Amino acid sequence: MTQHPNTTPPAAPATEHSAEPLLFASSAEIEHAEATLDEPETTTGIFRSLHTPRELFGRTFTLRQVLFGLFLVFCLTPWASPPIALALGLVLAQTVGNPFTSHTKAFTHKLLQFSVIGLGFGMNAHAAVQAGKEGILFTVVSIFGTLFLGYFVGKWLGLSKHVVHLISCGTAICGGSAIAAIGPVLRAKDEEMSVGLGTVFVLNAIALFAFPPIGHALHMSQNQFGLWCAIAIHDTSSVVGAAAAYGNQALEVATTVKLARALWIIPVAIGTAMIFKQKGVKISIPYFIFGFILAMLFNTFAPAYIPAAKALGPVMVNLAKIGLTVTLFFIGAGLSAKVVSSVGIRPYVLGVLLWIVISTTSLYVILHAV
Repeated sequence: MTQHPNTTPPAAPATEHSAEPLLFASSAEIEHAEATLDEPETTTGIFRSLHTPRELFGRTFTLRQVLFGLFLVFCLTPWASPPIALALGLVLAQTVGNPFTSHTKAFTHKLLQFSVIGLGFGMNAHAAVQAGKEGILFTVVSIFGTLFLGYFVGKWLGLSKHVVHLISCGTAICGGSAIAAIGPVLRAKDEEMSVGLGTVFVLNAIALFAFPPIGHALHMSQNQFGLWCAIAIHDTSSVVGAAAAYGNQALEVATTVKLARALWIIPVAIGTAMIFKQKGVKISIPYFIFGFILAMLFNTFAPAYIPAAKALGPVMVNLAKIGLTVTLFFIGAGLSAKVVSSVGIRPYVLGVLLWIVISTTSLYVILHAV
């Protein structure tokens, strides 16, 4: 698919329903928006034999499907971690390709949501409220600062307004989830959605590997690192993955602040509809966040009345971490060379510049004020 990030799409024609109030997007529409990236091209050369269909016991399969299955099973073991799972997915995508692209795209969104809810069973509501108070000022300033900066940098780069706004929202709020929610509000084309998603997914992968070593090198506390992850990393999956690699307290702070940040999808989507003069559009609400809150409240208060509830927390958290590990494997397996190269250089320039500004600025403030 040829990308045209420089072309501003024509304004959507007015319809007879243009006066209707804002609606809510279904989960199927969000998943469709997140599944717009092209599947990787068929691998040739030394890996061609892995694509050759074989038959065993009346079932047809390929060796790359077997390889995918082995990697997936490894991600379910205690030896796997979020960075390792992402690396395995990236290796698969750059060599033999993902043999189950449509399936992994469909499962990734749901699996991440269930994993985040599961993490709530390991968190204390009182500590979460304190973390949320510390992060709210950072959240408000960084979101609006990123959107404001993205507008001018995107204009300077000559990118279309839709692409600029999608990448800016993905950087400012919560990566692919924000793009999937804002895209339908803009009535963005599939090509524009692909550019935005491709940009933030690549930067997410880099952040997952880069942030923990930086945190250790700067001797950041658990609280500082968790707050930095929540502000400076795009997707919730990579935020949780990086924070989990740093420590349990960092994980608690990062997850709480990031999910509070994700709720800003709603006002930003409404503001987008007003600024871009889109009427009768659909706005998605991240309902799974309320599941996380309920799980956290259960873990905080239920053990005092139900002794058995105390044993449930560690089990749910362990399952959630496994789910997160598998989620990152699926994300890595979808980042083929074709997906990366199809974005073009200018959207990456925009994404990287915004990311550098928000990462360095928030890091400086956190190190000196938290």
